[in-house]
Amino acid sequence: MQIYYYRAKKGAGEIIEGRIEAGSEREAIEKLSQKGYLPLSLREDTASVEKDAPVLLKKAGRIRAREVTVFSRQLASLLKSGVAILAALGIIREQSENASFQEVLSFIHKGIKEGATFSSVLAQYPKVFPNLYVAMVRAGEDSGTLPEALFRIADYRAKQEEILSRLRMALAYPALMGVVGLATVVFMLTFVMPRMMGIFESIGQSLPLPTRALIFISNLLRQNWYWIVLIGAAVYFSARKQLKSEKAKMSVSIFILGLPLFGKLILKAELARFCRTMELLLKNGIPILQAIKIGVPVLENEALKKQLLQSCSDLEQGGSFGKSLKGSNFFPLFLSNLISVGEESGRLDEALGEAAGAYDRDTDEAIRIMSALIEPLMILVMGIIVGFIVVAMLLPVFEISLISG
Repeated sequence: MQIYYYRAKKGAGEIIEGRIEAGSEREAIEKLSQKGYLPLSLREDTASVEKDAPVLLKKAGRIRAREVTVFSRQLASLLKSGVAILAALGIIREQSENASFQEVLSFIHKGIKEGATFSSVLAQYPKVFPNLYVAMVRAGEDSGTLPEALFRIADYRAKQEEILSRLRMALAYPALMGVVGLATVVFMLTFVMPRMMGIFESIGQSLPLPTRALIFISNLLRQNWYWIVLIGAAVYFSARKQLKSEKAKMSVSIFILGLPLFGKLILKAELARFCRTMELLLKNGIPILQAIKIGVPVLENEALKKQLLQSCSDLEQGGSFGKSLKGSNFFPLFLSNLISVGEESGRLDEALGEAAGAYDRDTDEAIRIMSALIEPLMILVMGIIVGFIVVAMLLPVFEISLISG
């Protein structure tokens, strides 16, 4: 039996805290429910559990997210087929081609063999198995549904990877075009333009304004390129250092959400990720307050994180999750109303699943529109820049032709 610290609602608004003994987290929640309490958070007393477990392989960051997703699905399939977890880990370890991941699996195998739980060993590698992953595995262990929990994790991670993949593919062509276009402009200004200057000097007359501007930029690049590189590097590292402060992160997050096109895309993508995470956690019996705290690190926008943490405080004081979001400037009314309905009906996980599906569809549509617009826009911008350079170089020649004519 384990000892769990709980925080729960008793009656309309009274919040109580205490300890309860149970064989698993799910059993503890059932015991609290039988007493008429609504669990807000549940934490296992781990003061004497696994405190001496070794933390190895600091280089485990080289393990890709895709490998963890495949591992989850393979392990779930083997466990579902009746293979013991130690044997399943051995099979997957032999199949893995990543030496770092093989070492991680060896450590997990050793830890379980020595009597540790699967989730407690996974927790030793937070960069490979984040808090969300460990919480899901622990819930699966407690309820005896570890294969199902691993399947849900694999599906969740696969969906997130699919969205990121589509976004990368949408930005790959414009990024390549931008690099090639920039290289073309630099080549024309640093190699072609200097050779044209001899012709311009032989003309012996005042050059057009575009040509003079182009000559100035060309001389600046050729003669002071090292200063440009140094100033650019200084600005980059200075901005990077400044953005580490909480105030700067918050300002940038608010600015990003306010962008005309990209702001809505980022907001919907973040909301879809959070709703999907919450659905996953709630379906596995994790209390809502604990689920929110686990789900918040999944987000990248600091403004959204702050609002959700404020919602945690409201819940701890007996408030409603949906109502706390209604006062936010960032969370849409659609989502807060849907959450409120889910809370009242006791089907919050289903409501969050519907919201996640809606925001996933909106994100996919926004990515398609963005990719369709960015490509011609990049072509237009690069065409204007290169066209200006060509026209500026040819203008003096045209003027000579007009004068001669």
